[in-house]
Amino acid sequence: MSTKKKAAEGGTAGAPWTLSTPPGSSEFTAYRDETADPPALVVTVGKTQLRYHLRAIEDLYGMLKAHGDWMPLGSADEQKPAAAGTVEAWARSADNPVGGWYGLKKGLRGRFAMYVPPVLEHLGLAEVEHAARNNRMRAK
Repeated sequence: MSTKKKAAEGGTAGAPWTLSTPPGSSEFTAYRDETADPPALVVTVGKTQLRYHLRAIEDLYGMLKAHGDWMPLGSADEQKPAAAGTVEAWARSADNPVGGWYGLKKGLRGRFAMYVPPVLEHLGLAEVEHAARNNRMRAK
């Protein structure tokens, strides 16, 4: 079985992926909920559940391929501004494919760059740095 196929296994409510944030400071689970409206990537951190548009996986991969180089993550809470030129800023931009926030729960729409990049890494679509801070990612 290919590595990509193994990585794609799971990712359901009954068998979520267990992943770590880029700095390795926290574990979280993630799974695809294709029955949600809109379809969602569901991330659970402790008792907090965050939801992002499921299409974020393909959209982020496409943006990184077009970018062609490392891009800073720049993770930030919804209430804080995202640094320009970061994955977090892109995930909030009116110029992205969803025309704004990928996060679906008001008040919990930020932190995209903390939780979505590890999903792409797990799926074999991207490389993510794992330093204590200032991490970057790029498409494979």
